[in-house]
Amino acid sequence: MGKFKYTPENEEKFQITAKKYPKIDSMMLPALWLVQEQEGWVSPDAMIYVAEKLGKSPIQVYEFATFYTMFNLKPIGTYHIELCKTLSCMIMGAPELKKFIKETLGIEPGQTTPDGKFHLSEVECQGACGGAPMIALNHQYHENLTVEKLDKIIKECK
Repeated sequence: MGKFKYTPENEEKFQITAKKYPKIDSMMLPALWLVQEQEGWVSPDAMIYVAEKLGKSPIQVYEFATFYTMFNLKPIGTYHIELCKTLSCMIMGAPELKKFIKETLGIEPGQTTPDGKFHLSEVECQGACGGAPMIALNHQYHENLTVEKLDKIIKECK
């Protein structure tokens, strides 16, 4: 195996979750989620580790990880801003939020600030249309955003 290994806590989570599946190779999604929760991204070493645990080839894990956009295939910032890019959020002000992020943090979707603090992703609907526009910041929803509210959130992260 490569350099990646689950922490003892994540190995325990893996074993508990694996008991819920009739076949271990069905554990691809949960196994990769554990990797990403642990490391913040899914490295090639981690893909090899998961492949060996599940009896799959590394290319099968790679194909799976690249199919699902929620997996980070490179290191991202400490604070992951996921800006909704679908209709409700666009109509309610997401373009202004995106422009504000570019002006204040200097990043476009898919980029990380030079200090490694912030990463911006544009994502499909996150199911919070009634609270548009919205972002998820490290999986925590912030709804009914304005530039002023987003500015406050970013300043609290700094």
